[in-house]
Amino acid sequence: MTKEISDDARHKNKMANRKAVQDAEVAAKTVEKGLLIVHTGKGKGKSTAAFGLLLRAIGRGLRCGVVQFGKGAWQTGERTAVERFGDQVQWHTLGEGFTWETQDRARDVAAAERAWAVARDLMGDPSVRFIVLDELNISLRYDHLEIGAVVEALKARRPDQHIVVTGRNARPELIEAADLVTEMTLVKHHFAAGVKAQEGIEF
Repeated sequence: MTKEISDDARHKNKMANRKAVQDAEVAAKTVEKGLLIVHTGKGKGKSTAAFGLLLRAIGRGLRCGVVQFGKGAWQTGERTAVERFGDQVQWHTLGEGFTWETQDRARDVAAAERAWAVARDLMGDPSVRFIVLDELNISLRYDHLEIGAVVEALKARRPDQHIVVTGRNARPELIEAADLVTEMTLVKHHFAAGVKAQEGIEF
């Protein structure tokens, strides 16, 4: 047997064993449920990843909702794209800009409360299966909303409803309640080199 044939045989045997392990592990996962997903951390990509999941849900025919906390009502590329799907997605941008822009806590709290009321309406709509609560973590970080009430409502969502929460500094209570938490880690960012926010990348 040549060395090449021997190497191929070993590789094939190794991959067959790995496939058997993987197949057994996948077969053991039998629970199907709506997930509470949290994207947090200092790295770029939290909302971007959430909108990737939104696109996947749209592709599977799920009715979806988006509520943006904090962010102002500028027209982003993702919103423009999603609007093409018509009433399959309800999109609500309800912030008045970031808290350092408004510099008015009472306005920030009122905006967060309005956004949360819309989020609760979406959560209560039996036709809505997937919701993005974009930058909700920021509202929770600054106590614009009561963390206990928000977490309890998220935990009480319908069994078939997926919710993705984004934003830096996710509160420990939310992390504890979540099914999946991903922390985006900043390794390198083009802003540090003086590159401004660009269409198609940041918005």
